[in-house]
Amino acid sequence: MAVERTLMLIKPDAVRKNVEGEIIALVQKQGFKLVGLKKLKLTKEQAKQFYIVHKDRPFYDELTDFMSSGPIVAMVWEGENAISRIREIMGATNPEEAAEGTIRKLYGTNIGENAVHGSDSKESADYEIPFFFSRLELVE
Repeated sequence: MAVERTLMLIKPDAVRKNVEGEIIALVQKQGFKLVGLKKLKLTKEQAKQFYIVHKDRPFYDELTDFMSSGPIVAMVWEGENAISRIREIMGATNPEEAAEGTIRKLYGTNIGENAVHGSDSKESADYEIPFFFSRLELVE
């Protein structure tokens, strides 16, 4: 198994619910190491740039409006097969279809407001991590 780094965002809906600590604890309990953490608020333009891969999708404007509607928490996690394993911990995109005990089942509201974002591939992680963090901000 390969040690990887992946980005996870706690979205505005979960920040509004004040469940950031619970989400972080769920991931830590699975043995992942938190190597970067910050709270920030994206502008609409920053959200559009971050989600540029979805620019031609019908939900792009709604997604970027939502992601710039309030504070988010950006995190970088490190561990064995972090990308796929953290996506499992997050659960299915639609909280109604997510497995019991997953972040989205516990804290997601609907398919649009589903509590968290996570890198879906090594290529995504390689783009997403430096979007939020410089090398100096990632601590072993």
